[in-house]
Order: sequence, then C-alpha cells, then structure tokens
Amino acid sequence: MNAPSKLLKLAVATVIIGLTGFSGAEAKDFRLGTIVPPGHQWTKAAVKMGDKLKEISNGNHSVTIFPAGQLGSESQMVQQLQTGALDMAFLTIADASTRIPDFGALYAPFLVTNTAQAAKLLRGKTALVMLDKLPKEMGVVGIGYGLGTMRQMMSTKPVNSLADLKGVKMRITPFKPFRDFYSILGIAPTPMPLPDVYDALANGQVDAIDTDVELVNNFKFYDRAKHLLLTNHSMFPMVGLVSGRVWAGLSKEDKSQIKIAMSEALNNLMDHYAKVEPSLIDKIKATGIEVRKIDQSFFPNVVREWEAVWSDQKPIIDALRSEASAL
Repeated sequence: MNAPSKLLKLAVATVIIGLTGFSGAEAKDFRLGTIVPPGHQWTKAAVKMGDKLKEISNGNHSVTIFPAGQLGSESQMVQQLQTGALDMAFLTIADASTRIPDFGALYAPFLVTNTAQAAKLLRGKTALVMLDKLPKEMGVVGIGYGLGTMRQMMSTKPVNSLADLKGVKMRITPFKPFRDFYSILGIAPTPMPLPDVYDALANGQVDAIDTDVELVNNFKFYDRAKHLLLTNHSMFPMVGLVSGRVWAGLSKEDKSQIKIAMSEALNNLMDHYAKVEPSLIDKIKATGIEVRKIDQSFFPNVVREWEAVWSDQKPIIDALRSEASAL
C-alpha cells in the first residue's frame, strides 16, 4: 500500500473514532445545588443520587454537590440552570410557583394530613403533569418531587385560640402561598433567613415561626419557643431539576441514567420522611415543651378564603383535593 493510501485510511479511521466518541456517553461531573446545609436530608439525597449515577454509568458520570446556597439563592440557581451554568438542583417549588402560578396549588392549606399522604399526592397524576410545564415556561426539566415534613406553627407564648395569634409576627419562608395564608388569618408574615430565626425568637423580632419538625430538632428552636402546634397546615414539596440546555445535549442513555438515579433518590427521600416524622415529633415532646395537635377547625374559613385568592388555580386545587380524598 502506498503512502497516500495509508494516510487516507488513517484519516478515515481517526474521523470514525472521533465520531464514535462524540455519539457515545461523554464523561461528565454534574454540578448540583441546594439551599439546605450538608446534613439536611435533601443534601444527603443528592449525594445518594450521585452515588447511584456513578454506579449505573460504570463510573462515567459523577455529581458534585453545592449545599447551603453556595451557588446563590433559589432564584439565582434557577437562572444558572436556564443558562446551563448549573446542571442540576434540588429546590423548593417556591420559584416555580412564582413563574408558573399553578405550582402554588401544591401549597394549598390542608390538602393532606401527614407526610405519607403528601408523598402519595406528589406521585399522583395532577402533580406529575405539572412538571410538563417546566421545560417550556422555565427552561428546566423536572425529574420528580421530593418533600420535607409537614408545616407546623411554633410560638414563644401559649396559643389557646386563633385570637392569640392575631397580629403575631410569624417567621415564614417568603412564598406567596404562605404569605396569603397568614395574612388571611390576621397574622403578620415575616420573611427571614433560616439561620437568623433562633436569635430572632430570643430578641422578639418574631413571636412565632412556620416550620417543620425536622428544623425544630436540627436548630433546637424548642430552646426559644416552648409551644408547638401540630397544625399540618401545608405540605412542603421540593423538585429535582435538570438544566434544559444541559438536558438537550445529553444522549438518550445519559438521560435514562439521570432519571433512574434522581427518581430513586427523590422517592427514597419521601419514604424516609414519611417513616421518621412520628419519631421527630417524639423527640420534641421529650424536651418537655408544650406540643398540641390542632385540626383544621382551629382556622375557620381559611381554606375557602385562600382558594378565593388563588381562584385561577382552582381547577388544579380541586383535582389535588379529589386525589387526596382517596388516599
């Protein structure tokens, strides 16, 4: 074979190898952001997701976790997902409910009575169909939901009736559904970063907090607020997101592996919370503070009035309530 023929064959082989490498799964270390600290169950779920992805991709892919808002606020991380600067995130649905108000329906008061029911509802048809809106309207892909434990109320002073909460400064996460809920009740919703809450309870910046039992234990809020009302007034969904730009560049195999790994981590997270919620409540009771179970009748008319504010989402709310009633 003459020299030109050998060079031609070598060039063709090089092109084939290059094309083969391009069409196959390209090794990647995905970056995933969360707003919760390293010890939080959401971050732990992200770590497990990375371990699973590494396993099923035969070490081809990995995930580096950036917890505690290292990459910015949730809104900032959504912007990074939209540009492709961030690959993945485990975020509350707060930002989604601002951009796509239908997601606010998942915060409707008294949809479910416990975390186990919340997990089932988030695996249901209505909630899952809502994820289909994310690529077009937010530029992200929603793989599935996770959650935290149910929302409760904690006060520095005894609460015997709703009147005791009138005008009280209630620390909330800054979600419109929560602001509307407390405004309807005549309670002053007071957004505040979570790390500031412990001292704020001590110095009177806030009189009460909207919280969950995991946070009560982790931050020892029972040192500052001695009255826990187990209201179960709202579930607290989280969603596993992938950048739409990143997703578009992945192979079919990569997408399948990410779906498997992330879905498993999110489902295990929901199962975990459903299982441990009673024990988290028992730990708080063991501190000796007052723990009272409050039912929906404690808050007359709040569901009707909240749904009037969110009337544009009523068909979705009704569908969710219908599914919840069958759980």
